[in-house]
Amino acid sequence: MASTDPSTDPAPEIGRLQATFQGSPFSAHGAQWDQLWKESYSPWDRGGPSLALNDLLEQHRELFPSPKTSGKPRALVPGCGRGHDVLLLSAFGYDVTGLDVSETSLREAAENEKKNSGEEMYSVRKRVTEEKGPVTWMAADFFDSENPSLKPGSFDLIYDYTFFCALPPEGRPKWAKRMSELLNPDGGKLVCLEWPLRKPLSSGGPPWGLVPEAYSAHLSHPGEELKYNESGPAVDSLPTAPSPNALRQLARISPTRSYKSGTDEAGNVFDFISVWSH
Repeated sequence: MASTDPSTDPAPEIGRLQATFQGSPFSAHGAQWDQLWKESYSPWDRGGPSLALNDLLEQHRELFPSPKTSGKPRALVPGCGRGHDVLLLSAFGYDVTGLDVSETSLREAAENEKKNSGEEMYSVRKRVTEEKGPVTWMAADFFDSENPSLKPGSFDLIYDYTFFCALPPEGRPKWAKRMSELLNPDGGKLVCLEWPLRKPLSSGGPPWGLVPEAYSAHLSHPGEELKYNESGPAVDSLPTAPSPNALRQLARISPTRSYKSGTDEAGNVFDFISVWSH
């Protein structure tokens, strides 16, 4: 079986991904991602859900609404691909939407749902919820503010893994603005699995290299264009006060488990998982 971990793919494959987007306008990226799915090229797919997200939801229940007391909270996974994390959130009782610009990827997600419905990893978490939450697959542009299915404040949890890092720096203010808009202002949580933290931004993308300050800089000033240096946002150039629609960090945790791409050769995890709210 071919590797699904881009950290172990041969250089020509990584080069192909970067070459696909190099020099193309951000407005064309959605069609380019769809074409890669049509060509069955998806080295970013991890083959399963995030263990870091699973452990966060199980071990830090104080951060999240309980379906047992609040009904089924709504969750969104933008750039969901084959939907592994969508199915995981369903197991925790969320009414979850898997969104992707590629209809091809969503057809594979629906097949993934059928094939893995009985897998233990996707079994209902009875300590948290009585039953799985419903799953919806949505082919749409995350940045389309006119989409009636993506109304402001619609989601109690939004999960981001390889979505933010797939965006060039020019797309990051738009990402932060949409996250702020879509998140329920009454206790909604944005969860980010921060990756790749050890890749220089200057090496290009996708995925684009990240520093932790990229999340805080953009989420504290959603929609605002920020000055960048060779590694990330120039923090000393930021306004001192956050924007009125800013998200603030509630927690930043070093998970004990994550994907192979987020660990070193000794198995030590260098990913972080952070939680944000209005």
